[in-house]
Amino acid sequence: MKLKLQWIFTLLIALSMQFSFAQEGIVTGVVSGDTGVIPGVNVVVKGTKNSAQTDFDGGFSVKAKPGDVLVFSYVGMDDVMVTVGPSSKVNVKMADSGKALEEVVVVAYGKAKKSSYTGSAVQIKAEQLENRSLTNALSVIEGSAAGVQIQSAAGQPGSAPNIRIRGFSSITLGNSPLYVVDGVPFSGDISNLNSNDIESLSVLKDAASTSLYGSKAANGVVIITTKMGKSSKDKFTLNVSQGLTSRLIKEYDRVGALDYYPLEWEAIRNSRPMANQTQIDAANLYASGRVPVVLITNPFNVPGNQVVGTDGKLNPNAQLLYPNDLDWTRELERAGVRQNTDFSYQGKTEKSNYFASIGYLNEEGYIRKSDYERVAARLNLNTSLNDWLKTGMNLSATSTNSDLAVDGVDNTSSFNNAFRTIRYMGPIYPVYDHTANGDYVLDGLGNKVYSTARGSGASSGRNIVYETLHNTDNQKGLALSGRTYFEIKFLKDFKFTTNASLDKTYYNRTYTYNTEIGDGAPTGLISKEDRILTGVTYNQLLNYTKEIGNHNISALFGHESYDYERNWTTGTKTGQVSPDNPEFVNYATTTNLNSFTRGYSTESYFSRIEYGYKDKYIASASFRRDGSSKFAKDIRWGDFWSVGAAWVISRESFLENSSWVNDLKLRASVGQVGNDGNNDNASLPFYVSQSTFSLGFDNGSEGGVITNAAGADKLKWEVNTQTDIAIEFGLFKNRLKGSVEYYNRDTDGLIFLVPNPLSSGLDNRYENIGSMYNRGFEVSLDGTIIKTPDFSWGLNINASTVKNEITKLPQKEIIDGTKKLAVGQSRYDFWLRDWYGVDPADGYALYVSDPSLIVAGDTTQRVVNGVNVTTDQNKALYHYSGSAIPDLYGSFGTNVEYKGLKLEVLFAYQIGGKMYDTNYAALMHTGNNYGSALSTDIYNRWQKPGDITDVPRLDINRNTQSSAASDRWLIGADYLSFRQINLSYKMPSNLISKLKIDNATLYVNGENLMLFTKRQGSDPSQTFNGTTQNRFTPSRVITLGLNLNF
Repeated sequence: MKLKLQWIFTLLIALSMQFSFAQEGIVTGVVSGDTGVIPGVNVVVKGTKNSAQTDFDGGFSVKAKPGDVLVFSYVGMDDVMVTVGPSSKVNVKMADSGKALEEVVVVAYGKAKKSSYTGSAVQIKAEQLENRSLTNALSVIEGSAAGVQIQSAAGQPGSAPNIRIRGFSSITLGNSPLYVVDGVPFSGDISNLNSNDIESLSVLKDAASTSLYGSKAANGVVIITTKMGKSSKDKFTLNVSQGLTSRLIKEYDRVGALDYYPLEWEAIRNSRPMANQTQIDAANLYASGRVPVVLITNPFNVPGNQVVGTDGKLNPNAQLLYPNDLDWTRELERAGVRQNTDFSYQGKTEKSNYFASIGYLNEEGYIRKSDYERVAARLNLNTSLNDWLKTGMNLSATSTNSDLAVDGVDNTSSFNNAFRTIRYMGPIYPVYDHTANGDYVLDGLGNKVYSTARGSGASSGRNIVYETLHNTDNQKGLALSGRTYFEIKFLKDFKFTTNASLDKTYYNRTYTYNTEIGDGAPTGLISKEDRILTGVTYNQLLNYTKEIGNHNISALFGHESYDYERNWTTGTKTGQVSPDNPEFVNYATTTNLNSFTRGYSTESYFSRIEYGYKDKYIASASFRRDGSSKFAKDIRWGDFWSVGAAWVISRESFLENSSWVNDLKLRASVGQVGNDGNNDNASLPFYVSQSTFSLGFDNGSEGGVITNAAGADKLKWEVNTQTDIAIEFGLFKNRLKGSVEYYNRDTDGLIFLVPNPLSSGLDNRYENIGSMYNRGFEVSLDGTIIKTPDFSWGLNINASTVKNEITKLPQKEIIDGTKKLAVGQSRYDFWLRDWYGVDPADGYALYVSDPSLIVAGDTTQRVVNGVNVTTDQNKALYHYSGSAIPDLYGSFGTNVEYKGLKLEVLFAYQIGGKMYDTNYAALMHTGNNYGSALSTDIYNRWQKPGDITDVPRLDINRNTQSSAASDRWLIGADYLSFRQINLSYKMPSNLISKLKIDNATLYVNGENLMLFTKRQGSDPSQTFNGTTQNRFTPSRVITLGLNLNF
């Protein structure tokens, strides 16, 4: 009896548990595939709103009851449906479906299925940003999107790369793309965004993708979407890394201290008359005595006039007195430390999802006094108030503090540029003063005295080490960004969304210059600059979506208003009262005080209609009407449009069951967008604006106004018309995926400055009077070579071309530095003297003669090998010498995974194109730039009659002739960049689960590891136009990190 009662009791308990679970319980499980667990799988209880997403270990947890159907879906895999039974544990295995084109991409004002999208868009996912040491998230685009050129970020921590999408659409206006963050145009600095907060970046390239943004999208669009909670299980992420920064590019090879004096001796000797032995002896003697006079410093243990004998050789008894004090690079360069910590929290409930994060970054540049500190916080929240109303907000705040190194892009004095000074400092000059026997000179406090006595070509009177350490250039920033929206669903097929956004950035920059050496001497100087940048956007979107049988119809109607304002205040004072007080009150005399406010507004109306039949034939059309405050009232509106079509061939009956063709899509688009320069050119006097006048002009004691330019009341939009045709494919179960595209961009109405009549009293005015085109091909391939449960190996490559040509100009030709704009030429074609070489007879530099300047009896004219040449650079023939635009550019990479170990490698390359190496040209002077460094190529110079070389004689009287701008200084702009490597190890779950950790990944990341170029010291990746400056060259960054999820 007792046994029966136990059985009955057990049965009642089981029935009770089953009944309880039947009401609704928690179903858990793990989702896996051929290669292991799958994170990010969507799990939906069919017919309900209950859903979840698998975590990093493939686990999920969702509310369900027996009899419910769980639907598991994931991009590129077959959906799986499982009916819940009596057990609360459900494990699922998914199989590849070959449906990679079903990927959803973020596009203009929404999302679209990749398979039915008619435009050209590349999406970069969060996985490609993970575990990388990216101070600026835009750096991830390099190598990830065909048709996109990247100008590498400078070595200054926090600096951003410049981006060009499919060439150059303007000459006067900017060529940077539009940045959109969380659905709204972004007015801030992208470097203020924490890359670990980003869910995806989409690069929109063709008219069908960009035209809905109208005038803002003339140069393409980059859409950034930040993260939001996905899983019903709260997830915490901690990412900690530490590493080192160092200089990527080695300096140009330069001659050493022991050779410098004899080379300068030769340059002086060669400038003297040497018609006979008497004159030769006199020239030799003169040079030996003159060298120490022009070089000022004698670092040797023998008298200056005995350092180089009359034979031109270094005195064998000459020894350097202070060889350890001649390395200026050592004084300023360092191994910088990079520290980064990010912490985030995300989750999802039945009605809400949320993401919160805080990140701290501290990065030291490899040059002293170049530092960057950033604290970034974010809160994203979406919530459904009921079945038809949804709202959300994205808030972020970023505080930055930067110590800035002056370089060739942003400098107040070329002598204050550490990169220029170090590069051109002669090898004989010490950092500190020394006594006659080589000891350091000390001041009254026992400190070393900095040296300023040098030759005229070696920053005489300055000391870049002292100035770097005792001057300051500090910028503090505070960036606030907020986005909020309301979404209303009504009448089943309609959705109305209203968005509002505010981007506000405050910058405070302070420069101080010391009282001892440099621009501030002798009284000291302070300059402050305050900027406030404000962007406000409102838009309203009405969406209609309808599926009728095999027909899919969607429509969008919208309105958007945008206001941008820039407030700028600057002041300068001299006369420092006390040290270490960087405030105006500490300085006596005001030398400059100025401020301005500039604004820019647009108003826009737009629409888009899309139609699809059986997801096989797709068409789209969009229209946008923009009004810009930059143009006169009666012509400020522009109409922009696009049409696109796609044919998913793989869904035709003749390919539907193909064993090797999984996806095949042909698409084409054509459209038109405008360009008013956006915020980049808010100060140009297009119409009547403050920049049309100079205010505050002081005529004695009277204030006044000067008219600088006439308002351009006829000026209108530059118009960019683009055609795109492409084929996308996925073959062999999508083991090989890719696309091939052709594009053509025609720009009309290019804005140029043209001369005014003299009677107007004004020099120039702006007019729409030019045109050009960009066209090219793009190829992207992504292949999975090996794929097994434990091992996979993939390769990827992309390649792009761009041909740029000017088709109309306001005048026959326009000289622009080393370029000449002309019809039939590209924007960046070099126009330079035709360098011929060196005359073996006397070592003079030779140029091909301009036939129109050849005059009988001219002693500068010669005939060499039947070619008319000249030794006078002013009579040289100019010619087109090549283009800065490369023939081919792109990237290639590989990824290997073995169990928990993963290796990713990326290279970027450029083939063809030219670069004008100004830095190298300055190192090849002929000796008259006293004290300035010389390239080791000077060893190949002409020295005696009969020498065959391409390096002219050293001669202080011939530098202008020998160093003139010519195609001699052009080199190939080809390069290969070892862009990044990432090695990570995902620790086994059974080792970390006891610590309540879902995922732990240890990684080593390297960015900008190596750069191979035509010449050591040059960097073609830092320039679009092919000209170089004394820039802060890129940093190499190597970090070790740990990423935890729990």
